[in-house]
Amino acid sequence: MHQRKHLVFSSVFFAFLLQVLLVSAFNNVTFDFPYFFDLRNLTLLGDSHLRNGVIGLTRELGVPSSSAGSVIYNNPVSFFDKESNTTASFATRFSFSINNMNPTSFGDGFVFFISPDNQTLGSFGGYLGLVNSSHLIKNKFVAIEFDTRLDTRFNDPDENHVGLDIDSLNSIRTADPTSIGIDLKSGNLITAWVDYKHDSRVLRVFLSYSSFKPEQPILSVDIDLSGYLGESMYVGFSGSTEGSTELHWIESWKFGTIGFLPVKPRSHPHNVSDSSVNLMPNIPVSNSTNRHRKRLGLGLGIAGPAFFCVFLVAFGYFSAKKWQSSRTEKNIKAEMVTGPRAFNYKELNIATKGFHPSRILGSGAFGNVYKAFFNSSGTIAAVKRSKHSHEGKTEFLAELSIIACLRHKNLVQVQGWCVEKGELLLVYEFMPNGSLDKVLYQECETGTSLNWSQRLNIAIGLASALSYLHQECEQQVIHRDIKTSNIMLDGNFNARLGDFGLARLMDHDKSPVSTLTAGTMGYLAPEYLQYGKATEMTDVFSYGVVMLELACGRRPIEREPGSQIMVNLVDWVWGLHGEGRIIEASDKRLNGEFKEEEMGKLLLVGLSCANPDSMERPTMRRVFQILNGEAEPMAVPKTKPTLTFSSGLSLTVEDIVSDCE
Repeated sequence: MHQRKHLVFSSVFFAFLLQVLLVSAFNNVTFDFPYFFDLRNLTLLGDSHLRNGVIGLTRELGVPSSSAGSVIYNNPVSFFDKESNTTASFATRFSFSINNMNPTSFGDGFVFFISPDNQTLGSFGGYLGLVNSSHLIKNKFVAIEFDTRLDTRFNDPDENHVGLDIDSLNSIRTADPTSIGIDLKSGNLITAWVDYKHDSRVLRVFLSYSSFKPEQPILSVDIDLSGYLGESMYVGFSGSTEGSTELHWIESWKFGTIGFLPVKPRSHPHNVSDSSVNLMPNIPVSNSTNRHRKRLGLGLGIAGPAFFCVFLVAFGYFSAKKWQSSRTEKNIKAEMVTGPRAFNYKELNIATKGFHPSRILGSGAFGNVYKAFFNSSGTIAAVKRSKHSHEGKTEFLAELSIIACLRHKNLVQVQGWCVEKGELLLVYEFMPNGSLDKVLYQECETGTSLNWSQRLNIAIGLASALSYLHQECEQQVIHRDIKTSNIMLDGNFNARLGDFGLARLMDHDKSPVSTLTAGTMGYLAPEYLQYGKATEMTDVFSYGVVMLELACGRRPIEREPGSQIMVNLVDWVWGLHGEGRIIEASDKRLNGEFKEEEMGKLLLVGLSCANPDSMERPTMRRVFQILNGEAEPMAVPKTKPTLTFSSGLSLTVEDIVSDCE
């Protein structure tokens, strides 16, 4: 009888507790954006924009400008409950980065804010897109500022600080992130946590370069926010610049209110408040309790062994998979006796934020390439992640074995590798200006373009790299996949050839080995398509196509504006050459700002390299000498040659274009 009463009391207690939790959960608001690919729940104001899963608050321009933008969660959040007269606690976590192509023009910063207004964008500059310069006290808000410029108007302590702002940009309290080794303007990914506990009336801010929350806050303020947080508020971010090129990126965001908890009494902690539950409801005891307990015991008796069997099967499966993965890792490591540094998986996982989609720099046949921040050294790298396949392992070993021993200023240098947890990872030096195709095509709409000097320098640098691979290495290296997306640009727009996943080593003066055709349509030499034999001359053909792209600003194969006709770049330039108008092929975005002699030379070099007859193409050493003025350009026929193969199958570049269509 005593046990039955105890069971009934426990049931009532847990039912009451469940009801309290359900009511609290009903009032809570939570959302999580691990990355931003869907804007249905967000509003962008001003210059804010979405790019590659990351939200930028200010304009991305190469010249100093003034800009302001904000992103706001669409649905209002209730921070105050009238019935209980209490204010909710809240917690938010977000990852951000602040970087700049011009280190001398930093400013001004951004804020996380809570405000009753979701329509107004504030002024640029020191106003952080939060308040209007002509009505400083009009906007109401609670905000955490991440300020990167010293503004005496708002009593800023320095140009790198975090502060709590309430209805004013004069911070109630500030903190210096450099005291814990964090530079807001480093360009590295920084994670921030903002917690407010209403029961203890404390707001705390934490900062870290990693995804692990520190034990100690950088900013802790004893404050009661009940007078500033209302029934209907909006949460979001705003940022601004004034005469600078500072970029503010929000890469992820998680937010939640934590119920309307009653305030803890300041004194007499053991007193019971008036809202405490003193009486338990009188619940009649059912005669079916014993039958219910028997059914429960029978169910547990059946489910227990079944669950144990499932557990054993799952344990065996994952153990076998782990053993197989470990064996593969050991085999690959055994093949790599010497070479670059071996990274551990945990280090690369943290540096790429768990291989987060917002960190993807590019994708290819091998897999994705991720941007990695190494907090220990403060460096940035690019991590290539292989697809899980036998072919992936083969390409991984090929690339690592080839590039590990290559040293040239126009090649992307490998920094290390990792084979753990079934992953094949390569670590490269980071190229801040991305790939050549990105600058030539994807950023045309923003007005960003390479000038003639930069284009000519890229052509010469790439010729130097290929001359080194073909003729100066101990073993000749055939790249097999030369294209604009595999040519990276460093901070000074120098060309760096990368992606050796399809490369092959050959002894000099040896006959080429027939292989399956690999590469990208539009860059493939006719004889390579026909016979599948990669030689240095197939690389020369691809180089010629890239040179024409540099000079003309057009893709190898693209649709003619206003029609369905596909135009081949080599044919188009050759046609203009035949009419004596080859200079007209130059990129119109250059506005004629180039030397015609240099432009004509580059176009003719491109055509001579893209000659359908491989015997008529120059070597890369000859190309390098021509571009440097050390040798005369080759004669290019006015009419493009038509190549007929000995097998009796005629294949011209027109056929290649037709296949591509």
